[in-house]
Amino acid sequence: MSEKKSIDELVQKLNEETLQNNIDRRGFLQGTGKIASLSLGLVLAQSMGGLQVEAAPKFKSYPFSLGVASGDPLSHSIVLWTRLAPEPLNGGGMPMHPVPVKWDIAKDQHFRHIVQHGTEIATPELAHSVHVEVDGLQPDTVYFYRFKAGHEHSQVGKTKTLPASNANVSSLTFAFASCQQYEHGYYTAYKHMAKEDLDLVLHLGDYIYEYGPNEYVASTGNVRSHNSPEIQSLEDYRNRHAQYRSDEHLQSAHAAFPWVVTWDDHEVENNYADTIPENGQSVEAFVKRRAAAYQAYYEHMPLRQSSMPHGADMKLYRSFSYGNLANFFVLDTRQYRSDQANGDQSSPQTPESLDPSRTLLGQEQEHWLLDNFDHSKTNWNVMAQQIFFAKRNYGPSPDEPLFSMDGWDGYMPARDRIMDFVNNRNMNNLIVLTGDVHANWASNLIENFGHPNSRVFGAEFVGTSITSGGDGANKRADTDRILNQNEHIKFFNDFRGYVRCRVTPTQWQTDYRVVPFVSTPGADISTRASFVYKKDQTGLEEISTTIVPQGKQQSNEVEQDRLHAHERAHQRQMNNSDKKVSN
Repeated sequence: MSEKKSIDELVQKLNEETLQNNIDRRGFLQGTGKIASLSLGLVLAQSMGGLQVEAAPKFKSYPFSLGVASGDPLSHSIVLWTRLAPEPLNGGGMPMHPVPVKWDIAKDQHFRHIVQHGTEIATPELAHSVHVEVDGLQPDTVYFYRFKAGHEHSQVGKTKTLPASNANVSSLTFAFASCQQYEHGYYTAYKHMAKEDLDLVLHLGDYIYEYGPNEYVASTGNVRSHNSPEIQSLEDYRNRHAQYRSDEHLQSAHAAFPWVVTWDDHEVENNYADTIPENGQSVEAFVKRRAAAYQAYYEHMPLRQSSMPHGADMKLYRSFSYGNLANFFVLDTRQYRSDQANGDQSSPQTPESLDPSRTLLGQEQEHWLLDNFDHSKTNWNVMAQQIFFAKRNYGPSPDEPLFSMDGWDGYMPARDRIMDFVNNRNMNNLIVLTGDVHANWASNLIENFGHPNSRVFGAEFVGTSITSGGDGANKRADTDRILNQNEHIKFFNDFRGYVRCRVTPTQWQTDYRVVPFVSTPGADISTRASFVYKKDQTGLEEISTTIVPQGKQQSNEVEQDRLHAHERAHQRQMNNSDKKVSN
């Protein structure tokens, strides 16, 4: 029996045994793990056999419409990325055969000093994307790169390798971003980011959103439109990535710096957990959908071959050493998690959410993280991840708590295992970088969140969205209450933008870079506030603050409005089709 036939029969068996129409998330807790190891690599290898390469291609229009990018930097190596797509929103518009793409990497932007060059084959099986892993480069060095296909030249990109792992490094400047719902606003923040002097960029998830046009609506209204109904198939995900990648400001930020990326949920669909989707899908539909989403994500990101998807699985957690200054541990909090507790609704802690057998990272990734902490010798240890790590009660009072079951609050024993490990080793240099919640937050990480004066072992910096949620404001209706009942949280702001970090061996400075609006183009950038963490038990210190010109000072929104917006979006999806997915 062929592997494909076996897969199809297994999926059908699971459907017959465990599914009914409109099954809830719990129905996926049995049996679906067998599907997660299906091999996309085998399917691709079989489909690529015998194809002939076109040596001198001609294109309907400019093939480098999605720009260029670099990523996953090491001290000696970098990934260079592009995708041939003369018709980016129509499947790419490429013929169904491989095409050679030439590449150059140089020490100067005029390419007078080319240090390496070569040819990579862009195949239809990977949407004619190119992932060139260039080795033999010098550490801590700026390079420029470009591509050529046929007679067409790409834009020029700029990148930089990391310092050697044993190098004595005195400083690092980088930015991180997340949550860029295309319909909710313009990517003005990326226009400003591209002008920064950065060593690298981290993207912490929600690079695309899966919704159909005007299903997920910002509080200030949608200003652009998605190019198709809710995305489900591989072609759908490719076209959605292409739509986002077509934005000139996103392209400019990619071309300016190397990026390190990880995903959250909307790269597949809202709040999925491992193989458990939102309601209304079959096992077969969701596993196929996840595999398609993972493949399209790989095709559009500057990732190494080690991150190539295998069926419905894709290993994305990995680490980067910036000399002796910092170790970055890039996490995947979505693919391996137990299902969200309490029906994925805001709630107090319950026996389900406090069950120590539940996991957020999965056993293998959790052990990998703690082992890396144990052996790290750098000045800083950084968790680059997706969801709120510190305790955050946004209920009406301390006695009536509400916590997000999608964040670390919904997986308290998993968080305690990390915190206990850090505290048992007396670490004081943990920095957590977070996206997801469409707002800026800054928190002290303390030994016991129930005792505000307990030992400070690190800090969490939560970055706002690029656009998701619309224009935003300086504060919300519930801001003061949340800060008062979470003493370790020192800052909140609800404008859109990104976060810039400036790091030395003794000090971590975080600058919250924001724009006052995204509903129209042209907003200026401001540093709303800057914080310093010094590893001296004093915790976060605010060193500067400003009023954002043209920014709204307070909105009537509260934390749960974001969750309700997703619920309304899901209902619109269900109303737009008899079934969420029909394959």
